Amino acid sequence: MAALKKLGILLSGRGSNFEAIADSIKAGRLQAEIAIVISNRADAPGLESARRRGLNAQLIPSKGRVREEHDAEVVTALKQAQVDLVCLAGYMRLLSPDFIRAFPSRIVNIHPSLLPAFPGMDAQKQALAYGVKVTGCTVHFVDEHLDHGPIILQKTVPVLDSDDEHTLSARILQQEHTAYSEAIGLVLSGEVEVQDRVVRKRTHAEGK
Repeated sequence: MAALKKLGILLSGRGSNFEAIADSIKAGRLQAEIAIVISNRADAPGLESARRRGLNAQLIPSKGRVREEHDAEVVTALKQAQVDLVCLAGYMRLLSPDFIRAFPSRIVNIHPSLLPAFPGMDAQKQALAYGVKVTGCTVHFVDEHLDHGPIILQKTVPVLDSDDEHTLSARILQQEHTAYSEAIGLVLSGEVEVQDRVVRKRTHAEGK
């Protein structure tokens, strides 16, 4: 039996997407293992959640540090854990170019909009202000630009007339919890590849 692929999770807050990934692994829906969970914030609830689950959870504080120095320490920890894929789960920091080059096409993120619409902070608020009728979430590879890399998977969420930022965010988050594990499974399976900036399924001939 092949060894399970290893995930490195980076988080800054409550870590609900991390917990959804961990639950998917526990339930057998995602064939992987979480090798390390790293937070840049000591007060991140997701870090404590990882410790309660018995996972390798590390605090690497970022406050007051040069970004490149902090990123280098995180990269070292991820490489020591021999991770195959880095998953950003509410990690509230832009990664330096050196970090991205350390894991080429092996860093993924989830964003609460249908990119390229509404990148950056407060995507749900942006969607409501713009008056869109459909929004959702996007799992994408991370490149050197904010919320920009090739799209792996998207799920849609209708915007209701009665929605406010809270209700819309809650329904998007439900889809995020499903989408992230699905996308991670696709990437780890080797069934997809990036052509130009488009993520496509490999043909059987290409996969051989």
